[in-house]
Amino acid sequence: MVDITHKITTLREATAEAIVKTSSQATIDAIQNNEVPKGNVFEMAKAAGLLGVKKTPDLLPDCHPLPIEYTGIDYEIDGLDIIISTTVKTIYKTGVEVEAMHGASVVALTMYDMLKPIDKSVEIGTIRLKSKKGGKSSYKLNSEGLTADVVVCSDTISKGKGEDRAGEAIVEKLKVLGVASQKSIIPDDAGEIIKKVENTTADLLIFTGGTGVGPRDVTPQTLEPMLDIKLKGVEEQMRSYGQNRMPYAMFSRSIAGIKNGKLILALPGSTKGAAESMDAIFPHVLHAFKVIEGKRHD
Repeated sequence: MVDITHKITTLREATAEAIVKTSSQATIDAIQNNEVPKGNVFEMAKAAGLLGVKKTPDLLPDCHPLPIEYTGIDYEIDGLDIIISTTVKTIYKTGVEVEAMHGASVVALTMYDMLKPIDKSVEIGTIRLKSKKGGKSSYKLNSEGLTADVVVCSDTISKGKGEDRAGEAIVEKLKVLGVASQKSIIPDDAGEIIKKVENTTADLLIFTGGTGVGPRDVTPQTLEPMLDIKLKGVEEQMRSYGQNRMPYAMFSRSIAGIKNGKLILALPGSTKGAAESMDAIFPHVLHAFKVIEGKRHD
């Protein structure tokens, strides 16, 4: 099963469609007049469809079990065709396209089973995904032309006594996003941090290290007074994401804010902490540049 532990939870929605084709108006009349021998077609098929949505991960091996928080099944009669629309919603890490399509399929199969005694030519037509939203494709952000400075704050690494992995992890994640970046290493020193902020020409300045509670962890208290705007929601998202994965994340003092139109972040110095903080807020945090330009939220 595909690993989705790095993903963030969002509202996901998908609508699927299936078509049941009858061969005569008599079949349609029997459905509408509740005269089908096996019972009320619409109600029976709807009940089956609800079960189909819930049972999707039991039948499809790579489908993740997830909380189904809404399922809506609607019908439309178009001539001799019955158009089935199934909408599924969840607040989770992965989408519900397969659940919606499976639900629509089960509705169609139930209708077929109930109608075949009175219509030997009934058949199931197209089953397709009509729409989906809430995943990565719903929050497309243009990172073209954006640049980043990645700054590793570490006494040990700056003295050549340790190897940087956190900074490299950040650089790799920026590369995937299409953001050009360069990396530098400085000691845990307030003066050096201030110089980086004052001299950067990049759109995005990311510090890693010095966000804990040790005697040399000075990154947050150095950066905070320099920010024009603090992005508290971004900070909360990083800590919440980390806390869901390991208890010590509560000690992180990660920082996010804006100065002179530039986005400034301070992430943990551990490789895992830095990588998880990136997963927590990217690519969505790049929306800040759209807002900085004065454009409205979508």
